[in-house]
Amino acid sequence: MAICYLSIGSNLGDRRRHIVAAVQKINALAGTRIIKMSRPIRTKAVGGPLLQGDFLNAALKIQTCFSPFALLKKLKAIEKKIGRVKTVRWGPRVIDLDILLYDARVITAAQLTIPHPRMFERPFVLKPLLEVI
Repeated sequence: MAICYLSIGSNLGDRRRHIVAAVQKINALAGTRIIKMSRPIRTKAVGGPLLQGDFLNAALKIQTCFSPFALLKKLKAIEKKIGRVKTVRWGPRVIDLDILLYDARVITAAQLTIPHPRMFERPFVLKPLLEVI
């Protein structure tokens, strides 16, 4: 079983409800359990189109039996079930799920980079992450 840290964000619709739905779906994955969740924080959107709504962001510490790539596939399926539609990069979104850390693994691939490449530049990722580490 691997220990992973995830980032969750939403800035469209009922943000809190979307985060709760994502947490429930992650916790329902076979071989996965949530160990700890940060408090949600409200932040301004960074990058992307101007005049986006504020985000609610949180972090999760999970234990999972999935490989990094299988976990990514599961998270993308959860985003789709909650209603995420890809638009412009860093644009508004119903839900955003990112793998920040996966054990002590370092991965550089086209579809996945761990540790998350921009997490150290983003206080809205680091502040919740510090609550669950």
